[in-house]
Amino acid sequence: MSLQVIGAGFGRTGTMSLKLALEQLGLGPCHHMIEVFGKPDHVALWQRAADGLEVDWAEVFEGYNAAVDWPVCAFWRELSEIYPDAKFILSRRDANKWYDSASATIFESMRQGLGDEEVHSGTSAHSKMVDTLIVNNTFSGNVDDREAAIAVYDAHNKEVMASLPPERLLVFEASQGWQPLCNFLGVPVPDTPYPRTNSTEEFRRHLKQ
Repeated sequence: MSLQVIGAGFGRTGTMSLKLALEQLGLGPCHHMIEVFGKPDHVALWQRAADGLEVDWAEVFEGYNAAVDWPVCAFWRELSEIYPDAKFILSRRDANKWYDSASATIFESMRQGLGDEEVHSGTSAHSKMVDTLIVNNTFSGNVDDREAAIAVYDAHNKEVMASLPPERLLVFEASQGWQPLCNFLGVPVPDTPYPRTNSTEEFRRHLKQ
């Protein structure tokens, strides 16, 4: 099995809805950060990738046809070369709304985790991986500086758009619904509404669970 669709958009840009949409379109299973929870071996593979070590990507994505969200989006450039036939979707939203959402969910969970002695002792492998990949590698150690985080977000989106050819890339917002996504992937438009899920409240509820 080889990845057919890869998401290059940061978390909190509708990636959970996109995961569900791709699976509904028959392009799943779709990898997402939620898939990593509770899988120590999987966390270890992503930690290796976050540390810049060699990774067997076929092992990472075994059983998946698509992948979106973090940790995947941090490696979009490498994956574009490893999977030359894969199509890319850059999910995005208004930068200020993205930061508000990320700050109240992903970044908030990091703040809570980073204050835990368990994380600092290295026994929480998932928190350590997220800290390395997102806090340090992506945002240079600071997720609380709004302007700096938005600058990283904007620079990432611009780099993706400048690097991938139009035939491989769809720049997509969840508010656009099925039509542009289905046109890009060459599949019929479902007769059901485009998925809407993982609001801030839902994210917090999942995190507690």
